[in-house]
Amino acid sequence: MDRIDLFRIFARVVECSSFTRAADMLGVPRSSVSAAVQELEGRVGARLLHRTTRSVSPTQDGVAFYERCQRVIADVEETENLFRQTAAQPSGRLRIDVPGRIGRLIIAPALPGFLDLYPQIDIDLGVTDRAINLIEDSVDCVLRVGPLRDSGLIARPIGRLPLINVASPDYVARHGKPQTPDDLERHWAVNYASPSSGRVEDWEWMEDGVLRTKAMRGRVTANSAEAYIACALAGLGLIQIPAYDVRAHLEAGELVEVMPGHRAEAMPMALLYPHRQHLSRRLQVFADWLEALLKRQLLA
Repeated sequence: MDRIDLFRIFARVVECSSFTRAADMLGVPRSSVSAAVQELEGRVGARLLHRTTRSVSPTQDGVAFYERCQRVIADVEETENLFRQTAAQPSGRLRIDVPGRIGRLIIAPALPGFLDLYPQIDIDLGVTDRAINLIEDSVDCVLRVGPLRDSGLIARPIGRLPLINVASPDYVARHGKPQTPDDLERHWAVNYASPSSGRVEDWEWMEDGVLRTKAMRGRVTANSAEAYIACALAGLGLIQIPAYDVRAHLEAGELVEVMPGHRAEAMPMALLYPHRQHLSRRLQVFADWLEALLKRQLLA
């Protein structure tokens, strides 16, 4: 087997922590993956993987070798594409995953323009609010909103997504319009529960550069943005929401902003990639296009 193929197989086993998952992603028999790793260990003269019945993990030598493999693989791919990229349009299929409402309201309506610019690129657009594993799910990049965990992925910061406080005119007519956080004692909120953890989020606001929080009373708890907004439209309480999410409702007078001087801290947005070096050209042009779109539609 070609040496670079051995490097690619070994890298995929490390990323998947499994011979079986690596074989499935590469479209080869598990026995071929195992044989390739054994051949590579014989060539380098070191044990690269710890193998148990449940998992596979790199040895200390394996970790160092994996980092070198990544650089070699990236250099080979860049060299192979050196002249192809200048002579032809970027091409191929991209698998992207984005938060639900950003995907539906912002990205999907704008995609025809991107596909017109790059007719040889096809997009698999995943629209979900759950966390995904880029390696196991074979996703090229994801858009994440909120604080990032130390995942080992490469992050490309996009900006900070502003949030606002809103309520329906009916709610304001019945309960009044809060002016400051002190007024929240007399108000109701639609509570929001994280779809991943189930934890109910506190009400937040920035005060003199410090983040303040308060547990709000509420009779309804929602775990999706659609339900959260629908409950606010029904007059069930105050909500905190990204401004783009309710722009149309504000323009139509179906919601009104409250406490504009006491907004929650803006949430960071970032594109995450699984590889440390050398993005494919199709991913580079998509990432540039998406960043410009989000800055124009969400952050302006």
